[in-house]
Amino acid sequence: MEKKNRILIVDDNDSIRRVLQSMLESLGYETETASDGFEALSKLVFDIDLILMDILMPGMDGFQVVEAIRDQPAYKDIPIIMVTGLNTREDKVKAVKVGANDFISKPIDMTEIKVRTTSLLKMKKAQDDLKHHHKELEKIVRQRTTALRESMQDVVKTQRQLQNAHMETIHRLVVAAEFKDIGTATHIKRMSHFSAMLAKLIKLSPSEIEMILHASPLHDIGKIGTPENILLKPGKLNKPELNLIQQHPIIGSQILTASNSTLLQTGEIIAISHHEKWDGTGYPLGLKNEKIPLSGRICAIADVFDALTSVRPYKNAYSNDKALKIMESGTGKHFDPQLFALFTDNMKEVKDIQQRYTIIPSKK
Repeated sequence: MEKKNRILIVDDNDSIRRVLQSMLESLGYETETASDGFEALSKLVFDIDLILMDILMPGMDGFQVVEAIRDQPAYKDIPIIMVTGLNTREDKVKAVKVGANDFISKPIDMTEIKVRTTSLLKMKKAQDDLKHHHKELEKIVRQRTTALRESMQDVVKTQRQLQNAHMETIHRLVVAAEFKDIGTATHIKRMSHFSAMLAKLIKLSPSEIEMILHASPLHDIGKIGTPENILLKPGKLNKPELNLIQQHPIIGSQILTASNSTLLQTGEIIAISHHEKWDGTGYPLGLKNEKIPLSGRICAIADVFDALTSVRPYKNAYSNDKALKIMESGTGKHFDPQLFALFTDNMKEVKDIQQRYTIIPSKK
């Protein structure tokens, strides 16, 4: 009996996976599904003949998954069709560069699926016939599939645990750096979600939004080098004290520099730039306007707003309205005016984040 072609469907949207699975199985194909890049890479061992790959996914986007597949000699010839709503020339060029073979646009058309999969699967079969004997390959696949299915979930679980451990390590490093401040844990969560909200509003990709969510808490990591008596001083800082605390962006950048982690690289940019000001009067580099990295401009708004609306050793918490009035006076001077306008236009979501990550102090 001739082997059925097996197609891997990679999409973080459950409904789209089911639709594609139904279409492909009605055409006589066997299917495997994956909800993210980690699971997709683990399922390549199941004798995959073709991959339908979504582009916009959290964690690893479709471009990154394709690059990871092409880096493995055993899988470098698997045909890959990008299933996407992105239709710009730049996106298509990027997909070809990383190793995609074809494109299918959303919404998905049954005829287009049939034509494109048939063509690429014929190419794949010709390659396979040159590489190995069909019957011998089938025998190996049958022997291994059962064991691989049993171990696959453990592999995926381990990869996700490593990713989670990486994130938790960074979070604990941040907490250690700001441990002396009151309400640090909830401040970190609020400002990171404010930052992610702004990243989403300016339509950054899901992976970029997630990167800002997890890297923004590193903004004040340099405070680990600031003396406690300055951090907790209830009154106004004198000039030497102010000069000392203004070193924390540089210290933070030095702590995070030269990392191979994209997350820590983003954290380094945020740490060094979140006190820069739109008019060039910020510190430590005196950058101006769009020369300030976008992630730094985003985190400046999120950090200042949460600082104003939170209790600090030197002040009580301000109301949202008072905080916005104070910040509004700095629009065009301190803050990117377009980003600040987006922030103020979405106060319902801001308040939702505040409620979700605010701890009511217990009475002593």
